Amino acid sequence: MAEISAKLVKDLRDKTGAGMMDCKKALKENDGDIEKAVEWLRQKGIASASKKEGRVAAEGLVDSYIHTGGRVGVLVEMNCETDFVARRDEFKTLVRDVAMQIAACPNVEYVRVSDIPADVAEKEKSIEMGRDDIANKPAAMQEKIVEGRIQKRLKELSLMDQPFIKDQNISVEELIKQAISKLGENIQVRRFSRFVLGEGIEKEETNFADEVAAQTGMKKEAAPEPAPEPAAPEAAKEPAKEPAKKKKKK
Repeated sequence: MAEISAKLVKDLRDKTGAGMMDCKKALKENDGDIEKAVEWLRQKGIASASKKEGRVAAEGLVDSYIHTGGRVGVLVEMNCETDFVARRDEFKTLVRDVAMQIAACPNVEYVRVSDIPADVAEKEKSIEMGRDDIANKPAAMQEKIVEGRIQKRLKELSLMDQPFIKDQNISVEELIKQAISKLGENIQVRRFSRFVLGEGIEKEETNFADEVAAQTGMKKEAAPEPAPEPAAPEAAKEPAKEPAKKKKKK
């Protein structure tokens, strides 16, 4: 068995946030392999978190996140069991990370798949059943293909199924469960709203020059009509010629 040094335990603790004794045990169970120890702790963390998920969580925080430039904003409510945990920096960081996650996921509309209304799932099914690429396939195969596509689509709408933006190897659900294991309380994302600047507003197309003129009170002057050209002078008339005089005969 590999020697488990204090530094190795500290490195694992810094990486996972787990307790010192849990880190030491994880390293012993995995012969000092820190990556395997991380996986071992994750599994144990999920198992312990599952036991706490049924507890009532009525405390917590309502927090906001405004993305750079002020064009996307998020308001999220996350619950825990006690005000003591709600005040901890680890919980505040978790809430902020989840708010940032929502801001980064424009397709997310629900906390979890189970929150998606049945009529939304039925609408997705009707769309998938009407696609040309499965029209000529047997009915049983069509159902199987459509079911797989619907499950994928519903997960795209679910916050808990998204890869965590700061660690793509875990989902948001796994992130929450790790926090439950670390803080020792049930933690839930209750609800959220995502705001996008100008979303749903039909913008009126305007001519820039007209808009500037309207704002400054100016009116565009009509272009003056060209002056009429002077009439050409009439040609001078030649004087009438006098009739030729007849010569007198001598």
